Amino acid sequence: MRKRIAMKDHVQEIQLISRRCISVLILMVILVALLISRFAYLQLINHAHFTTLSQKNWLDLVPIEPTRGLIYDRNGVLLAENVPVFSLDVIPYKITNMPKMLSEVAKIIPISDNDIAQFQRQLKQHRRFDEVTLKLRLAEDEVARFYENQYRFPGVLVKAHLLRHYPFTNSLSHILGYVGRINIEELKDIDPINYSGTNYIGKLGVEKYYEDELHGTVGYEQTENDASGESVRTIKRIKPNPGRNLYLTIDTKLQTAAEQALAGHRGAVVAIQPSTGQILAFVSEPTYDPNLFVEGISNQDYQALQQSPNRPLYNRALRGLYPIGSTIKPFIALGGLDSGVVTPNYTIFDPGFYKLNEVSHVFHDWKRHGHGMVNISRAIIVSCDTYFYDLAHKLGIQRIDHILGQFGFGELTGIDMDEELSGVISSPAWKRRVKGLPWYEGDTLNSIIGQGFMQITPLELAAGVAIIANHGTHYVPHLLLSEQEQGKKPELQASVAADTVKLSDPAYWNIVINAMQGVITAPGGTGYHFGKLGPYTVAIKTGTAQNHSIKHYNMNEDHEDQSMLPERMRDSSLLIGFAPVEKPKIAIAVIVENEATASIVARQILDYYLIGPPPIQIPLRPLGSQVHVAQ
Repeated sequence: MRKRIAMKDHVQEIQLISRRCISVLILMVILVALLISRFAYLQLINHAHFTTLSQKNWLDLVPIEPTRGLIYDRNGVLLAENVPVFSLDVIPYKITNMPKMLSEVAKIIPISDNDIAQFQRQLKQHRRFDEVTLKLRLAEDEVARFYENQYRFPGVLVKAHLLRHYPFTNSLSHILGYVGRINIEELKDIDPINYSGTNYIGKLGVEKYYEDELHGTVGYEQTENDASGESVRTIKRIKPNPGRNLYLTIDTKLQTAAEQALAGHRGAVVAIQPSTGQILAFVSEPTYDPNLFVEGISNQDYQALQQSPNRPLYNRALRGLYPIGSTIKPFIALGGLDSGVVTPNYTIFDPGFYKLNEVSHVFHDWKRHGHGMVNISRAIIVSCDTYFYDLAHKLGIQRIDHILGQFGFGELTGIDMDEELSGVISSPAWKRRVKGLPWYEGDTLNSIIGQGFMQITPLELAAGVAIIANHGTHYVPHLLLSEQEQGKKPELQASVAADTVKLSDPAYWNIVINAMQGVITAPGGTGYHFGKLGPYTVAIKTGTAQNHSIKHYNMNEDHEDQSMLPERMRDSSLLIGFAPVEKPKIAIAVIVENEATASIVARQILDYYLIGPPPIQIPLRPLGSQVHVAQ
């Protein structure tokens, strides 16, 4: 049979091909439409964004660190400056093998373990493309040696910096504080843009409190880079605004004299201008060199400061808490007179002790056989404890707290430093809250002679006696005298007045002040260590901060023999005062730990300020010498 031949359906094939062509055409149209839409999205809608990204491939913004403001004293003496130094900086992202680079660089420039430790810490706090300092203060020969080998170290460069420097080294450190490298915690609180070119920030003291004024505003350079990221040229420059210069109220010559008077002793001195609240001297001894912290203090040096038994890092003037001792008595006397509890002529007989009717405990006077008949003036002059025991019993603890609160005790003074502590003014509520114990009448009597739970700072004492010098007018203690923008005159800062202490009879001020003069001039006055008066008048009150209870009296004298005790167990001495009495120029508080030399220290400081430097400095007793307690 013959095979059958299949016939093709040409119409059906044409229709199939047509449908396929149409489908492909539609798909092509859709794809082209999507492509055109994407082009439109990129070129029109996101044009600005991608233009910026493109520019970043060849443009870069380099922050310029502002020059930190300088710090001067009231007479224009430079206290904190910026010195030019060369440093060895590293750009981390350009380093392929960091340990090898450090090892090779160390063969050219000596790098200490402390430099490495500081560098490693800084690496963790910076971005990979930030410049991180490996070593500060390169010597000229080190710079020259590195330049000869720089081709071997891509990503390592020598940069010029301005580094903070304190020309008075150990002097003034507890006022100025210091700057140091920014740490991780500080990065959370600062403006990252304004500090993008800055590695340092104020850590303590004036440097920290006035950081915003001293830092300034960052500037920028817009640079053109090549394909490798190296800068080719600067296109645009925005200058940084330097920080403001600060003028402090401190008199550097007086500060130095106070430091010399206190040298070799632990203690503090605060001197204030009563008419303004300006702080003239602010001393805490011993002290330290703040320059150690600027470059990054080694662990060994830091441990030495931390573990020193003399605690040089401890700001005694601002944070030291001491028993107020008998320096409390002028303030309590004013409260007693103002409240009407006693009068200027009210007199008691002091047998050498005081006894409450309802308790068996006997409260002894510092003088074994007492002072005989005493009124309020005599009680201040001879520092009669018995009189003030009686006054405390009449006043009660609530009125005593109110009196002391009027003079700012137990509260922050408001000084322009962040680290201040307030003293402790004890009360029944305070004792119940802190000690979990009830208040006894004996606590009140102990408080009135400045023992017990009462504690004050030297700054509080100086501010309090300045109020007495002003007959009640109260100015907030401060360190800033004026600020200066670049190219402008300094702007004087006005003093800030606080609440005035008003008495029912203004004559009470003179009664207490005259008695404070008698501490030096009247027979039996406790200010005999102060010496004979010079060409100026002065009102003072001495005091003793007891370190232990007096359990017995020496049979041959009225004071416990402190020389029989270990030096650290001896009582500390205090003095408050002001001069001249008629128109006070200076109010002062002095505390010397474990020594009865506060009067000698105060005399040297007042003589220097009111008379001038003596041809021969009055020597202080060295630590450990034999002295006796003076109230």
